[in-house]
Amino acid sequence: MYQTTGDQHITEHHHYYGADEATSLFASSVPRRVVHPRSDVLGNELPAPDSVRMPLVWRTPRRLRDREDLMRRLLEAAGGHGGIHVLHGMGGCGKTAVAQALFHTVTGPRDTVGLWVNASERATFRAGMLAVAADRGAETVELASAYAGRRAAADLVWHYLDGSPQRWLLVLDNADDPAVLEEGRWLRTSRQGTVVVTTRQGTSPVWQGADLHQVGPLPVEDAALVLRDLAPDSGTFEEARSMASRLDCLPLALTLAGSFLSRQLLESWSMTDYQRHLEDDPTELIDRGADSDRDTRHLVGRTWQISLDRLERAGVPESVTLMRLLSCFSADPLPLALLHPRKLATTALGTAAPPLTAQRVEGALRGLLDHSLVTLVDVERGGAGGRCVKAHGVLLDSIAAAVPDDQRPLLMASAVRLLDEEVPEDLRAARALGGVAWTVPHVVSLLRRVSDADLAPEVVGLSVRLASLTFDLGDFHASSSVARSADEVGRRLLGADHPVTLRAGHRLARALFRLGRFEESESLDRNVLESRRRVLGEEHEETLTSLQDSHQALGQLGRLEDCVAALRAAEAIRTRIQGADHPDTLHVRALLIEYVAHPDTEEEFDAIGPQVVALCEERLGEDSFTTVTARHNYAYGLHVLGRWAQAEEAARAALSDRERIHGPEHYLTLSAAVLLSWVLDKCGQREEAITLARRVVTGQERALGVDHPYVLANRAGLAALLAASGSAAEALALAARNLPLCERVLGPDASVTGASRAIVDELGGSRAEGSPLGQDGGPVERA
Repeated sequence: MYQTTGDQHITEHHHYYGADEATSLFASSVPRRVVHPRSDVLGNELPAPDSVRMPLVWRTPRRLRDREDLMRRLLEAAGGHGGIHVLHGMGGCGKTAVAQALFHTVTGPRDTVGLWVNASERATFRAGMLAVAADRGAETVELASAYAGRRAAADLVWHYLDGSPQRWLLVLDNADDPAVLEEGRWLRTSRQGTVVVTTRQGTSPVWQGADLHQVGPLPVEDAALVLRDLAPDSGTFEEARSMASRLDCLPLALTLAGSFLSRQLLESWSMTDYQRHLEDDPTELIDRGADSDRDTRHLVGRTWQISLDRLERAGVPESVTLMRLLSCFSADPLPLALLHPRKLATTALGTAAPPLTAQRVEGALRGLLDHSLVTLVDVERGGAGGRCVKAHGVLLDSIAAAVPDDQRPLLMASAVRLLDEEVPEDLRAARALGGVAWTVPHVVSLLRRVSDADLAPEVVGLSVRLASLTFDLGDFHASSSVARSADEVGRRLLGADHPVTLRAGHRLARALFRLGRFEESESLDRNVLESRRRVLGEEHEETLTSLQDSHQALGQLGRLEDCVAALRAAEAIRTRIQGADHPDTLHVRALLIEYVAHPDTEEEFDAIGPQVVALCEERLGEDSFTTVTARHNYAYGLHVLGRWAQAEEAARAALSDRERIHGPEHYLTLSAAVLLSWVLDKCGQREEAITLARRVVTGQERALGVDHPYVLANRAGLAALLAASGSAAEALALAARNLPLCERVLGPDASVTGASRAIVDELGGSRAEGSPLGQDGGPVERA
C-alpha cells in the first residue's frame, strides 16, 4: 500500500512485448530484457515524466528583470565549482523563472546537459529522479529494482550523475516540502554538475551546506518594465510604475496582469483602467490573466493555499488563522509586539477555526516564516528600532478574499482590539510613543475590510481617534486619508446621520482646511453642523464644536461676517451653559481676538484682548493650548493695528510659546514664525525677517506641499523681502517658481499671484519699493 498527497493522475496501459522487443521504461532505443516494474495495488504503473530535458513549467518570461547579480552567481557555479543552490521565497516571486532562465542559458551554447524534476510531491519527485538516472545511462533492470525497493534509488541516481560524461545542471523545482528530499539523502553534490532547488521554505535543515539565495518582489522600476514588456500599448511608463506599485511588484501578479491587458478582445483597458478596477476585487481580476485555472501555483488567489495546506498537514493549523488575522491589516510592517501571546490572549481567536491560542502563536508565526508567507524586518519607530512582521499586499488581498464568512467578524474584531491598544487616547501619550504614523495604513486597511455593521462603530471610532492624533501632530495628509475612509465606511454601514459618521466628517473637514482645500472644508462643515443640529440638538457639545470650528474655512474664504457670527454664537451658548470662565468658553474668546483686530472694532480688541489673555493665564496656566492661542492671536492683532513695538514683543513671546508647546516644525510654530517676520520687516530688522521667512517656507513646503495656499503666500512674501534687500537674482528665481503655481491654484487675479507676477515683470529694471510682508490679505488661522 502506498500513500501520497495532492492530485494524482493515473493512466492504465497494457503492452505485451515479444521476446526480442523489450524496450526501456524511459523510451530508450536500446533493446533489453523484459522487466516488470513495481505496480500499485490496482496494477497501475507509476508513470515517468514526459521529459526531464525540458522545464515542464508555465510560460517563459520574455526577459528576466532585476536578477542579473543572482544569475551571474548561478552561472559561475554552473560553469565551475557547482554545488547546491537554493532559491527560496514566497510563491509567485519568480524562483522558477530564474531557474528556467539559467537552464536555457547553460544548455544553449555550452556543453551542459539540463535536467528538470518536479519536486512538489514524493511520487513525482521519485519518478523524475529515476528518469534522470535513465537519461544518464541506467539499465532497465536497475531502474526496476529501484522501483521495487530492492535497490537504493537515491544511490542509483547519484551513481549515474557522478559518472556522467557531460556536465549537467539539475533543477529540483517546487521543493516546498524539504522532507521529500531528505528521505534517502536525495540532495547531494557532485563534481560533474550543479543542483538548483526552488522552494518556499528557506529555513529547512535540509539546506545545510547549500548556498541560499532569497528571491523577492522586483524593484518598482523593473516591475514597471515587466508590464511594459507584456503590454507595451496599454500605458506609459509612469502608468506602469503606478500599477506595479499597486501590485506590490510581485512577478506572478505582474505577469498575470500584463497578460490580461495584452490579450483583450472586447475591451481595451489601459493600465490606469486596470488599476481602478483592482479596487473592486483585486484577486479575481489578477487571476483572469491566467491561461487556465488548473494550476494553483499560477493563480494569486490559490497559490498561497499550497503553503497553508502543507502547514495544516504538518500539524500547525493555527498558522492559517494567524495568516487570516494578518490579512486584516496592511502590507506595511506590523510590530511583532502586536502578536505577543499576552495580547492575543485578550482576543477570541481561541474560538476561531482553526483555533489560535496564545500558547501556539509562536509556532504559527514560525510556520509562516518557514514557508515565506511573511518576513521579519527591522523598522525605525519612534527613534528606536522595532522588529516587525511583513506580508505581501497581493497575498493579503487574496487571503482576505478567501476567509470563510463565518470567520470574518471574529477576525476583524480581534484585529480592531489589537490595534486599538496601539492608538493612544491623547496627544501627550502619542508623542511619548514617538508618533502613530505606523498605525495609519493598518487602520485604513481595517476600514477597507470591515463589512459588519455591528463592528463598524468601533472601527470608525478608532479611525476618528487616529485622525485627530495625526492632525494634532501636524500630519494633515494622513489625517485626511484616515478621516475620509472612516467617513465613507460610516455612511455606507451606519448612515450619514450616525454620530460616529458625523465625527469622521468633522475630522475630515478639519484636515481639508489645513491642506488648503477651503471650499471643500466649508461645505463639509456646513453639512455636519446641520446634521448635528438636527440629530443632537443646538446645545450638544459636538454641535457647538462644529459651530465653533466652522469659522476657520469661512475666514479664509473672506466671509468674515459669517466667521465672526459663528464664533459669537458659540461663545453665547457656551457662556449660558458652561459659564464665561469655562475653558471651552475661554477658547472661543481666544479665537475671537483675531477677528476683532480691525480699525472698526479696535475698541473691542483693546477691551477683550488683554482681558482674555490674562484670564487664560490665570485659569488655565501659561502652557495651556488656549492660553498660547490667545497670546498668538493678540500679537497678530497688534500687528494688524500697526503697533509695531508692542507687536514685536508679543510675537517673539508667541513664537517661544509655540516652540515650547509644539516643537520647531509644527504648523502653528511656523505660523508664529511668519508673524514675527512680518513684524520685524515693519520694524526694519530685515535680515532676521528673511531668516524667519526662509524657515517658514521650507517647513511649510515639507509639511503642506509646495502648492499650498499658505506656502504660495509666504513664498511670495519672501521673494518680495529678498527684492527689497537687494537679493535680486534669488528673488526673481523664487517669484518665477511661484508664479505658475499661484496661477494654477489661486487663479490669475489673486493678490498673491499679482505680487509674484510683479516681481517677475519688474525686478530686472527697478527695485520694488517696500515689502508686502505683513499684507497677508486676511486672517491667518493660528489654532
